[in-house]
Amino acid sequence: MTTSGDTLLDIRHLELRYGAAVAVRDISLAVRRGQLVAVIGNNGAGKSSMVRGATGLVRPSKGQVLFRGEDTTALPAHRKVRRGLVMVPEGRLLFPDQSVEDNLILGAYAHGGLKGARARATLDKVLTLFPRLKERLGQQAGSMSGGEQQMLAIARGLMGEPELLIIDELSLGLAPKIVDQLMAVLAELNRQGLSILLVEQLAAHALAIADHAYVIANGRVVRHGPSAEIARDPEVMESFLGKKKAVSL
Repeated sequence: MTTSGDTLLDIRHLELRYGAAVAVRDISLAVRRGQLVAVIGNNGAGKSSMVRGATGLVRPSKGQVLFRGEDTTALPAHRKVRRGLVMVPEGRLLFPDQSVEDNLILGAYAHGGLKGARARATLDKVLTLFPRLKERLGQQAGSMSGGEQQMLAIARGLMGEPELLIIDELSLGLAPKIVDQLMAVLAELNRQGLSILLVEQLAAHALAIADHAYVIANGRVVRHGPSAEIARDPEVMESFLGKKKAVSL
């Protein structure tokens, strides 16, 4: 049984509006320590709006966002980052005219940059995880390939020393081979103990590495459960993800 101490992120009855339009309707979900949780659904389902509300980029109109048991609903994004809730945003949103190294340093900004030994140790770990970035520390981020930029976006998030890393649309604009490589990196980070919330349109990829999954449609959670069960549910795969067969994991 899950206790409150096991739960890192607890989203309760979240509603989010853009003017008169309701993007998220009464969404509840939870991520426990050590879990990799997938949020899947079609484009426009409300997945990205949900994480924007959870991370403080948009103020929810209703509901609560608890992180480590604390009500963080009204906190702005930078204060949530300091508490360990870090997001890799959709589209990466790097600083393209800055170097790879500068982007990584900015990822550590909430904890004082690279002034301390702990931050420098985190940088060493990140560059070991992504050796291609180590080779390109002086290169402008905007001049790299899409896959390299996504590596940098994840690395920048890791520089924030997250307790929970939220990744929004990892696969956007990437070749299948690169998506596979990055999914393998997330699986390894999770095996090392990092809790991850993966928001992803490519259901099969997300379900293959996740422990638990939520399916969102029209701004609501319509299914949730162990990822293997979701992958075997033909109604979910056909009705909400545009597939006629269950995913083979």
